[in-house]
Amino acid sequence: MKRRTLNPDFDVSAIGLGCMGMSEFYGPRDDEISLRVLAEAVDLGIDFFDTSDTYGPHHNEELLGRFLAMTGAQVKVATKFGIVRAAGEYKRSIDNSPAYARKACESSLKRLGVERIDLYYVHRVENGREIEETMAGLADLVVEGKIDRVGLCEVSAATLRRAHAIHPVTAVQTEYSLWTRDVEAQILPTCRELGIGFVPYSPLGRGFLTGTFQQDTLFADGDFRASLPRFQGAALDANRRIADAVARLAQEKGCTPAQLSIAWLLAKGEDIVPIPGTKRIKYVRDNAGATDVQLTISDVLDLERAMEAFPVAGERYTEEGMKGVAA
Repeated sequence: MKRRTLNPDFDVSAIGLGCMGMSEFYGPRDDEISLRVLAEAVDLGIDFFDTSDTYGPHHNEELLGRFLAMTGAQVKVATKFGIVRAAGEYKRSIDNSPAYARKACESSLKRLGVERIDLYYVHRVENGREIEETMAGLADLVVEGKIDRVGLCEVSAATLRRAHAIHPVTAVQTEYSLWTRDVEAQILPTCRELGIGFVPYSPLGRGFLTGTFQQDTLFADGDFRASLPRFQGAALDANRRIADAVARLAQEKGCTPAQLSIAWLLAKGEDIVPIPGTKRIKYVRDNAGATDVQLTISDVLDLERAMEAFPVAGERYTEEGMKGVAA
């Protein structure tokens, strides 16, 4: 597995593993299979695992903690705080207060079974609270050795600048893929100006770019994609043209659509580390193979031109899911 540097002192595998789907949002979970997926990822050289206290809630951190206790695997763990929700509910509130950050951090440390969190993200920015207050609280946690580095998720460029002025931000995590490229306008250039790494989540468009949704789709119970605007009705029909274009270009390159989609992100800069999520061994293997796909500048431009021919239909999330995005 090739490696990348998100920050001068933070070296990780070129792609990470998003663990959210092992706990919820994508249908039934199976802990034993998920543990095997985590082990396979380590065998493939992936050592950057992404979780959050809200995944489950709490179950995902507990699962990862169980894996680490069983195996002693040497991985970098990124987790998050800030989204507060009850089990079984998508409705959420956001709390970025220093007191809540401390409480959440200490709880995450226990669930993960680690002494220090490698990268601790503000999962969403709380409306009405100054980011400076939140960052000052996180800086205290760094001084105390509870966390090594601070990250931000789905922030605006202005908020990122303000946050970074209080304490260095190691990485920004935001949705970024062939069908979600908003970050290219402001946030990605700002990260590069400030020397901050970038971590794209949902690099496969929640599975859409793999061609999984080319036929009438019946979502499993608990699969939140059934509620997302891009996966419904006329929007889904329109967006299938995007998946068709990815499949065609992947065939030309001799790789899978998933590998092409991830390789495109890797080609966008050495400071980018995608975290495709999966709960299946065959997919973690497929995703890892993206690091072997070499794209020329011409390949990248061809792919982007193909995407631009088919504007994406539908919003990324429901109104509830957009809380705290680009704040």
